[in-house]
Amino acid sequence: MISPQVTLFEVQDRVVWITLNRPEAMNSLNPQLRWELSELFTEVEQNDDIWMAVVTGAGEKAFSAGADLKHRAVERDASAEQRDEWRRMGGETLPLNQRWHFPKPVIAMVNGYALGGGLELAMSCDIIVCADHAELGLPEPRRGLIAGGVGVHRLPRQIGLKPAMGYLLTGRHMKAERAYQLGLVNEVVPLPVLREAVDGWVADILRCAPLAVRATKEATMRGLDYPLAQAFVTPYESEQKRVASEDAQEGPKAFAEKRPPNWKGI
Repeated sequence: MISPQVTLFEVQDRVVWITLNRPEAMNSLNPQLRWELSELFTEVEQNDDIWMAVVTGAGEKAFSAGADLKHRAVERDASAEQRDEWRRMGGETLPLNQRWHFPKPVIAMVNGYALGGGLELAMSCDIIVCADHAELGLPEPRRGLIAGGVGVHRLPRQIGLKPAMGYLLTGRHMKAERAYQLGLVNEVVPLPVLREAVDGWVADILRCAPLAVRATKEATMRGLDYPLAQAFVTPYESEQKRVASEDAQEGPKAFAEKRPPNWKGI
């Protein structure tokens, strides 16, 4: 028997707010939560009426504490039917951290601990905004594991090799302010104004043409795989779509007419 839904999904003005909803377990990632997140990010990717996403955790303690290690004990006592269901979910799950070129911007609103798979989820987002009490880390080696959800690869790319190895090899946590100093997060604010800070980022992105945002993201992220000169001359599908769009005409027209642009995403 599948447990009740463990994510919340709310669309507001072309922005979807995804909440990991297992606060009693520090929003740790069990098979059902992983599967639901996968389904929701597929919806974000495919739904033309959604222009961006924000992901956060329920409560004030944790964004996500990572893999639900207690689930393994529960799994041993589960029925064969339940184990089969968990295996099916696992086979159908494609996490955000393995969607190498997710087209739309995603913001992580980190409201507490972001550890292990929780930090790996946050690192796969484009912007991270943290509450000042948050702690981030990849403590897997302290459990006999590694940060195999791309964490061992993303952290060095995002903060540099030596700082990353310091955290990867020790399993140490970093405070939100330290994560900001290292360039891992974009902003750190007190918890009571965390939503307000994220709303500011959302509003600024929505001021931009959605196709221009997607073209910028694709060119930036794909371009990192190439030498600079090759990155510059490489054609990007989303940029070709932007150039031919109505919005590409609307932007200069609105500027000339001294009015806000009316973006359509087409």
